[in-house]
Amino acid sequence: MSRMAAKRVLAIDPGSEKCGLAVVERAAEGCCRLIHREICAAEDVVDRALELRAEHRPDLMVMGRSAAGKLPAKRLREAVNGSGLLVVDEHGTTIAARERYWAHHPRRGWRRLLPATLQAPPVPVDDFAAVVIAERVLFDGRPDPC
Repeated sequence: MSRMAAKRVLAIDPGSEKCGLAVVERAAEGCCRLIHREICAAEDVVDRALELRAEHRPDLMVMGRSAAGKLPAKRLREAVNGSGLLVVDEHGTTIAARERYWAHHPRRGWRRLLPATLQAPPVPVDDFAAVVIAERVLFDGRPDPC
């Protein structure tokens, strides 16, 4: 299955303590539709990914390539018999996730006075990083066109 053939992707942003998960779908009009996003403990990511896979039936599962993702990727491959898991470069996803967070949660009060690039979101953004990973796969490296 090529990257562009996937219409629904379950993406995982692996971390050593917590992981982001997102289910994203490429809609008919060429935009992304966010179906689900969450953050879970790193030790729960494989079980949670399998639950989301059963619930949302993605065409493809993707995981960011990182040192923290080696063991979960191995365990996921074993659980799905090696099919349907793609490990991809996650370079720059944290910065893109911060931007995505601020797009979904507009800054208020004093936060509006400072550039968003100088501010760290008040909560973890691993779930938004997973959304960015999914969009890269769905749109072959290009950001969401919508």
